[in-house]
Amino acid sequence: MLRAGSAVTCIACKNLLPSRMGVKFRVPLQKLHPLSRAIHHRYSSNNNPQRPPHCSAARHYTSLSRLPMRPPKSRSGGHGYQQHRSFWVASLAARLLKLRYILLGSAVGGGYTAKKTYDEWKDMFPDMSQYTWIVPDFVWELSENIDLDKLASALPELEEIAKLLPDMEKIGENFTFLKSLLSSETTGESTLRVTDVPPTSAAMSDSSDKQFKKQGLLSELILIQQQIQQHEEEMRRAAANNAPPPPREPSPSPAPNPSTSQSKRKSSDKEKIDQLQEELLRTQLKYQRLLERLEKENKELRKVVLQKDDKGIHQRKVKKSLIDMYSEVLDILSDYDSNYNTQDQLPRVVVVGDQSAGKTSVLEMIAQARIFPRGSGEMMTRSPVKVTLSEGPHHVAMFKDSTREFDLGKEEDLAALRHEIELRMRKSVKEGQTVSPETISLSVKGPGIQRMVLVDLPGVISTVTAGMAADTKETIFSISKAYMQNPNAIILCIQDGSVDAERSIVTDLVSQMDPQGKRTIFVLTKVDLAEKNLASSSRIQQIVEGKLFPMKALGYFAVVTGKGSSNESIDSIKDYEEDFFQKSRLLRDGMLKAHQVTTKNLSLAVSDCFWKMVRESVEQQADAFKASRFNLETEWKNNYPRLRELDRNELYEKAKNEILDEVISLSQVTPKHWESILQKKLWERVSTHVIENIYLPAAQTINSGTFNTTVDIKLKQWTDKQLPHKALEVAWETLQEEFARFMAEYKGKDQDDIFDKLKEAVKDESIKRHKWNERAMDSLRVIQHNALEDRSITDKPQWDAAIHFMEETLQSRLKDTDSVIADMVGPDWKQRWLSWKNRTPEQHIRNETKNELERLLKLHEDHTAYLANDEVTTVRKNLEARGVEVDPVLIKDTWHQLFRRHFLQKALLHCNLCRRGFYYYQRHFVDSELECNDVVLFWRIQRMLAITANTLRQQLTNTEVRRLEKNVKEVLEDFGEDTAKKVQLITGRRVQLAEDLKKVREIQEKLEAFIEALHKEK
Repeated sequence: MLRAGSAVTCIACKNLLPSRMGVKFRVPLQKLHPLSRAIHHRYSSNNNPQRPPHCSAARHYTSLSRLPMRPPKSRSGGHGYQQHRSFWVASLAARLLKLRYILLGSAVGGGYTAKKTYDEWKDMFPDMSQYTWIVPDFVWELSENIDLDKLASALPELEEIAKLLPDMEKIGENFTFLKSLLSSETTGESTLRVTDVPPTSAAMSDSSDKQFKKQGLLSELILIQQQIQQHEEEMRRAAANNAPPPPREPSPSPAPNPSTSQSKRKSSDKEKIDQLQEELLRTQLKYQRLLERLEKENKELRKVVLQKDDKGIHQRKVKKSLIDMYSEVLDILSDYDSNYNTQDQLPRVVVVGDQSAGKTSVLEMIAQARIFPRGSGEMMTRSPVKVTLSEGPHHVAMFKDSTREFDLGKEEDLAALRHEIELRMRKSVKEGQTVSPETISLSVKGPGIQRMVLVDLPGVISTVTAGMAADTKETIFSISKAYMQNPNAIILCIQDGSVDAERSIVTDLVSQMDPQGKRTIFVLTKVDLAEKNLASSSRIQQIVEGKLFPMKALGYFAVVTGKGSSNESIDSIKDYEEDFFQKSRLLRDGMLKAHQVTTKNLSLAVSDCFWKMVRESVEQQADAFKASRFNLETEWKNNYPRLRELDRNELYEKAKNEILDEVISLSQVTPKHWESILQKKLWERVSTHVIENIYLPAAQTINSGTFNTTVDIKLKQWTDKQLPHKALEVAWETLQEEFARFMAEYKGKDQDDIFDKLKEAVKDESIKRHKWNERAMDSLRVIQHNALEDRSITDKPQWDAAIHFMEETLQSRLKDTDSVIADMVGPDWKQRWLSWKNRTPEQHIRNETKNELERLLKLHEDHTAYLANDEVTTVRKNLEARGVEVDPVLIKDTWHQLFRRHFLQKALLHCNLCRRGFYYYQRHFVDSELECNDVVLFWRIQRMLAITANTLRQQLTNTEVRRLEKNVKEVLEDFGEDTAKKVQLITGRRVQLAEDLKKVREIQEKLEAFIEALHKEK
């Protein structure tokens, strides 16, 4: 009789065993051996009534042994004959199958031995990793051109491959089970213990376990992930049905003891759920540790691959990463937006939160470095900081406008980086303000860093404190709204978990900008303090489930960013965070899910969301810029059809070349032209001093000896103090005038008037910077002094030239003096009658005084240059007698001009007499009443002017023109580096339109290159 507890076995199971064997199973049907269960289920699921039940079982049975199916014989006869025939068939099949399975076991054992021998031979081979340099470069470049991760993801999973292979464990179990059946038949055993584990099955299981372990960490991760999913499913069922979950593994086990099962039923459902949660948490932590181990190994491998270029062995062109290309687009758009007040809609992760909520700490955990300046309670983030995170061989940071790399593994570089960020923030803040909208661009690279672009904004405040600008709160709100109103921006909302949720300001602001929560990720920081301070931990659960705040979000995360000390390292913070969540009852009680905790999971989620948003919106933005480019090009063609599209920098280069050409043209000025201009200007500058301070005082002397002595003294004093300085001033002014003249002449040659302001500024700045060589003054003084010491006129042409020079000078001075006297006395009788002009009372007094003094000069033609007091009194009384009241000062002033005219007239007459005096000069005026010492004086002055002009011309052409050209180049270089200066000096709609076209084209090209690289990565 066949019994299995309270259940009855199927007919196929009865046919396999002889009826005389009294086999008693102490386990229910579901605890039978897997082979029996398989046979039972096959028979139970067969719906074809034409096929006998034992044939189905036999077919399943013979499929394992691969024997041909024997056609069943027709049943006839009595009941005993049926039993005897069934026993004979089963006995024959069992013996044949025994032989087959012995061969199969031998094959399996031989395969295992062959694999073991292969492993031993493999260990004997030398390590070929040191000879990787022999492999060509293109093999190593396959890792850049082929995405191995995607290739691996496209391959079938190990579970799917395992399904295709035969299950050796089940085969071993089936083989052992059949062997026990056949052996029991031969030996006449009456009892079959299903619960015993045969040694062959254990050996097969051990071998399969070893093979499974050898498949690496990846298979372990898959198994743990399946266990996590199974545990979560069991927990959900238990929570829904309020009943204990079913057993996890369907492997055969002994029948439960009635007392044990009864005690388990009496245990509360809550304890079972707690047990499952603890087991789930342990499995998740194991899964997390394996993940970190894999990431660490992957990081080291990628670092080795990326460092090949640094070793100089594999020199190949380094391509820009995808995130670097995207960051370049954002940098260009940032400049474009700030200059032209436009807003792009490309994705970026905007980090917002209340002040001291932990925004900077979260960003540092994502960047894996303490890169931001820190403060206790005070505002540290004073301007937006755009951080581009990307993967690289070394953990370094770099500013957009700098080439210096900060090694984030060195504490001194970290301190220097924090100091530089703080300086840039304070520099960007204008006077009288607290925060600035100017963006600081920073890139951080390192192994294992998630690729994304984040913007850290100043913390939102509720009250303006002392030392802040009055509009600080509104400015922070406007900056935050400007970044969050981008429909493709991902908002990373940071909330401090250690303070009351009702004190939060940023949540209302975020809910206004993203009411549906389609692009918001909520992060609760300082969860360790929140769990310690809050009386009810369910409040944290309400926050992370989105039930406490009015805002909505894509996901909710809880993180711990350290114990609050600024000296903590990133590794210590990670360890503290992992240790906290491992012991926290928030995870143990199911209030937080494992994927909602730690900054590692947060960075992965933010990166995935960021790239998803990028892929969805970047092509739309490229189309928008394409349309903008078309509009700008159409405007240019309509307004400037014959001009090239030169932007401000190109126009500056064109103007720079023109200015340098004009400076070079100064070297083409002839020496004669330089000397003529210099001599003329120098005499105009010193003529007054020569006439008034040298010639006139010396001419009042008694004899020629005194005249020459006075002239020598005054010339020496003049040369030592004033003359060299005046000469250099004249030379410098001449150089400026010639430079300006050439620029003005060049302007008429189809020059663009858009450069006028720039050229004028360059000219002024160059002249301002140019300083004459001080040593030239000393040498010029010696040359001038030697020239004035020479009194020897060698020939008659020089004498005539001196007389001509003297005559022109005296006539010019006489003309000026007559003009002054005419202004003093007013119009004469012709002008009064013809032009209807009258004299003023003062002019009438001066006219009467002039007439009285002219009478005095007629009486005393050799009068001195000054009037005596008695002569002044006589003139005043004579005027008073005619009814003219006059002041003595007016009399002396009028006398000075009249005597000056009288002296110049006499000097001109004397100049005419000296035209024939060269003969007497050669004889030193011996036996002659004619003395022409004044002609010699003017010859000395004229010769000094010619020598000085020649000296200055040489210095100009040999030194100063080159120094001026150098100054112009320096000014142009300085202006070229000053963007604000170029914007100020090169303006106009034409320039702005060309600038817009250049920027839009550059943005479009960068976007198209980025989109192409993005499609290749897909």
